[in-house]
Amino acid sequence: MIRKIAIAGITGVALLVLPAGAQAASSETYRQLNLFGDVFERVRADYVEQVSDEQLIEAAINGMLSALDPHSSFLNAKNYRDMQVQTRGEFGGLGIEVTMENGLVKVVSPIDDTPAFRAGIKSGDLVTHIDGEQVMGLTLAQAVEKMRGPVNTSITLSISRGGQEAPFDVSITRAIIKIRSVRTRREGKVAYIRITSFTEQTETGLRAGMKKLRAEIGKDFTGVVLDLRNNPGGLLEQAINVSSAFLDKGEVVSTRGRHPDQVQRYASRSGDLADGKPVVVLINSGSASASEIVAGALQDHNRGIVMGIKSFGKGSVQTIIPLKGRGAMRLTTSRYYTPAGRSIQGTGITPDIIVPQSRVEPIKTRPHRSEASLPNALKNENGEGQKPVAGQKPVAKDTSKEKKVVDYQLDRALDLLHGLNLYGKRFTN
Repeated sequence: MIRKIAIAGITGVALLVLPAGAQAASSETYRQLNLFGDVFERVRADYVEQVSDEQLIEAAINGMLSALDPHSSFLNAKNYRDMQVQTRGEFGGLGIEVTMENGLVKVVSPIDDTPAFRAGIKSGDLVTHIDGEQVMGLTLAQAVEKMRGPVNTSITLSISRGGQEAPFDVSITRAIIKIRSVRTRREGKVAYIRITSFTEQTETGLRAGMKKLRAEIGKDFTGVVLDLRNNPGGLLEQAINVSSAFLDKGEVVSTRGRHPDQVQRYASRSGDLADGKPVVVLINSGSASASEIVAGALQDHNRGIVMGIKSFGKGSVQTIIPLKGRGAMRLTTSRYYTPAGRSIQGTGITPDIIVPQSRVEPIKTRPHRSEASLPNALKNENGEGQKPVAGQKPVAKDTSKEKKVVDYQLDRALDLLHGLNLYGKRFTN
């Protein structure tokens, strides 16, 4: 989600003097509103169960907005407060970012170290039932509301996973989701930066993490891996700040609305924290929205090599418009474009180097043979002929039940940075 807070809320309806043609259109609009009033009154009077006026009005507003696109919706007062808490980096729930696809809830990505993540929920999973109730027929907001609830209560999600497995149920215990949006660690001479979402603390966490790693690695520092995999997005301002942290100058992103004059351009605001050292950006199908802004900006400025698989492709901007005392509306108001003018809505960011996540397993081969193993082979004049060749020592069979999980994409990113460092030393010295 890309979020922009409107300066003022809606406080009333403006009266306009319209041209003749516009008055005709307005007359038709009022006829349609009369139709809405007729339906509203009939439901109030004859529906099988009593429904409050507030419920009906909120449902009508949400229906109007959610019919526009998957990201526009109505936020009642409670949901609006929840959203504000979420962007501050803490909220209650399961820990998944979702969208709607063909009437079902689709997981954009699980958030690291949350109940959903630990339960094995994956990007691309489809939620078909919530506690046995079909998702089909619910709006996204209604489905999300059902997945929320008191801390330490359980919920059962029915999951369909890509047609490769039979649908299955997952029981998850709700918890307070505290997001530490930036995680850092040293990978040899490389600074590894993992950003899980873009909250108000992201830039601060990035700068603190980079400062710590640069001090730890010292003069041997060779580059950065910026891991945006399964990052569902967040605040536009933070995406700009993160991009700026690796750019000396230039445009980061632009947004274009419905009208030609609704164009905004956002430029880099600060210097390069990596001092020109190579940057590899990791993305996958769970990288959406704000994370795509960062990947696109660094790619277009030739500042970072994007690696992984194509991103989610959410290239729209949602404006949060407070409704005085009644919550807010989330309305899609513009599309965003990378510095080169690319719209990635529905297409995503294509990596410079395609690297699917893979499992690496050793190939069983015959025992290694070399010149030294042949009968009557000449010995090395330096007395080294009988020494085993480095890396050729027979490997004992792994009998442990648990094997280390290898992050193939991260390994390839580290290999690339190592290769670039070697290239720089050999051909520029």
